[in-house]
This record gives sequence, structure tokens and C-alpha cells, in this order.
Amino acid sequence: MADVSDSIEPLQPLDLDEAVASVQSNLTDVRILLKVLAGQLVDAVGTDRLVVEHAGRLRRSDDVRALQVTMGDDDFRAELDGAAVRCTIGHRSGGIRIRSDQVTVEEWLRRLLASLQTEAAHSESARQALERIVIGGGT
Repeated sequence: MADVSDSIEPLQPLDLDEAVASVQSNLTDVRILLKVLAGQLVDAVGTDRLVVEHAGRLRRSDDVRALQVTMGDDDFRAELDGAAVRCTIGHRSGGIRIRSDQVTVEEWLRRLLASLQTEAAHSESARQALERIVIGGGT
């Protein structure tokens, strides 16, 4: 039986600064940024590692209020704070959160994309999602 990793072509190194600039240029509205990222990340990380909180408590809204992605020992959380977005990256050790850093949107995207790129080396779904996020932008 063939190993799945044998069928995955080597991933070209990703210029993270360029990738972040591409994502941000295509998605200048933070509300749209969160909504699009949530849709694109669900295929890559699955619903067990992606938590999406929607706006509106009484009726279901398509607007995303916050999202959290777990990649390894890191939790990437982006949450709307008025017209801005507040981004944090939490780090766990042994299942216990040992630190949480507030970072800029650019740093959050850079580190999330770096984690996704690492996973994409071994996962076709992560690779395809990374390509959609970086190359496809908001599509």
C-alpha cells in the first residue's frame, strides 16, 4: 500500500511576508477576513481544531465574531473588537496553557500560515487550503 505522503509533491517555500500581504490586500475588511478564513480553514484543519463564533445570539448569522484554530501546541484566536480585530496566540504544554501573547493581525497571519505550511508538507487538504488562502485570496 502506497504511503499518502508519497503522492504529495514537495511544497515550495512560502514567502510569508508576501503571503500575508496578499491575504490582507484581498481582504481589507476585517469582518470579511474572518469569514473567509473560517471557510477556508475548515477544510484544512477540520471542525475539531477550528472553532467559529458567529455574531448574533438569537438568530444564526453568517458574520463571524471570532475564530480559533488549534495547530499543535498553539491556539490562534482572532476576535472582532469594534472595527478592529484582536489577535492572540496561546501556547500549551502538557495540555495546559502556559502563555498567551497579543499580536498584530500581520504577525497572527504570518504565524498561522507558517504552522499551516508545516502541516501542508504532510497533508494534501492542508496544502490545498494554504494555496486557496494565499493564491486564491478571498475566493
